Amino acid sequence: MKGLFSNKYFKFSVAAILYLLWVIWLGNYWFLLGLAVVFDVYITGKVNWAFWKKREGGNHVLIEWLDALIFAVIAVTLINIFLFQNYRIPTGSMEKSLLIGDHLFVSKVAYGPRLPNTPVAFPFTQHTMPVTGGRSWSNIILKPYKRLKGFGSIERSDPVVLNFPAGDTVVIENQAVAYYEIVRDYARQLRQYDEMAGTKPRSDNLYLTAARNEIRRTNTIVYRPVDRRDNYVKRCVGLPGDTIRIVDGILYVNGEEAERSEGLQRNYFVTTNGTKISPMAFERMGIYRSDQLMRSGTLYELPLTDANLKEISGFLNVTDAYPRISREWEYEPNIFPHDENFRWNQDNFGPLWIPARGVTISVDTANICLYERIIDVFEENDLRIEDGTIYINGVVSDTYTFKMDYYWMMGDNRHNSADSRYWGFVPHDHVVGTPKFIWLSINKEAKGLKKIRFGRMFIKAG
Repeated sequence: MKGLFSNKYFKFSVAAILYLLWVIWLGNYWFLLGLAVVFDVYITGKVNWAFWKKREGGNHVLIEWLDALIFAVIAVTLINIFLFQNYRIPTGSMEKSLLIGDHLFVSKVAYGPRLPNTPVAFPFTQHTMPVTGGRSWSNIILKPYKRLKGFGSIERSDPVVLNFPAGDTVVIENQAVAYYEIVRDYARQLRQYDEMAGTKPRSDNLYLTAARNEIRRTNTIVYRPVDRRDNYVKRCVGLPGDTIRIVDGILYVNGEEAERSEGLQRNYFVTTNGTKISPMAFERMGIYRSDQLMRSGTLYELPLTDANLKEISGFLNVTDAYPRISREWEYEPNIFPHDENFRWNQDNFGPLWIPARGVTISVDTANICLYERIIDVFEENDLRIEDGTIYINGVVSDTYTFKMDYYWMMGDNRHNSADSRYWGFVPHDHVVGTPKFIWLSINKEAKGLKKIRFGRMFIKAG
């Protein structure tokens, strides 16, 4: 048996079978030409594929290190593309399901790995070079979207890692805020200036155009392909074809209250009899110091899960606890679709239908704001609206058929999450994978060994 494993024809057979399975999965049969390389590596040995080192005799220790580094980079890159990738939770948008400092094992095969749109890139970077801060990828090769077959599809309530849908255009000087939000905020400022000056207000499109021009004039603007946009992790609460609605902070899907994850939390106002709540109580409930907002001597604003709410309501010095809810029709301009005809906010939203591939809908000037980014950007059509008439690819249109499936993603930390309520639908081509388990968790507010949350290591994510 030992001789069999060392036989070059046996090694070639195993390698060739694995390579053939990979080509079939990839679906690009031009890669069958690679069998010649596999044959040469294991059988003929005519070509020195590791040209940086000698085949015979010893190599310098630096060459051996270089060889090991090249192998590691190639292996890890292939693993990251086709199998899994590490992702660290940077913000509290998924508290208490996923915590700041959790390091996740993200499966790419769960929904099928995507092939890179920009395969020429510096290894292990998302979009920015370390040290220099420049762009980490090249546009020399731009590939169309393609997803390989996965083990399943997105289910409602799945935690999902995705590329930021509004991250195609970025203001380098202010990357923490979406470009489109910056433009809308500046356009509102321009309108306010005109109103204060007594000038007759112009149209929204003119303000938006003026804002875009000024922001592009005074900042560095870059475009990022889908696979180079920031990674977010959210929970899928709406599938293609679903209708979602939020009423007083409660999410409904297709008319029924959505399943609540154990870690779902909202902001509550908590009043006391004048005494403070013990810091140890906050630590026990997992409420960070940075999340403890003292509104007055007797009023806190705190993010609480249902279990936290029940516990804190039983404290002897707590007199009341009630959710912080935006009133119905209280318009929040940063909430999707950013149109005053849809006076929605983070607590009262919808109803809104989520597009599904192959479904045709009627479009008009009343509802086009809901789907214009899908039509114009995600599905790459030329959309124009002139004198109340909609033109798609130069043709007057009153219907549209969707080319992709879309999803609605929300953070479990409902009042502290930038999610679909702010930037709308998530296209299927923006889906990266799903976190399977937490392999490391670091508590930013602890010290020494207490920084490591050993109890969260190797538990199911989300």
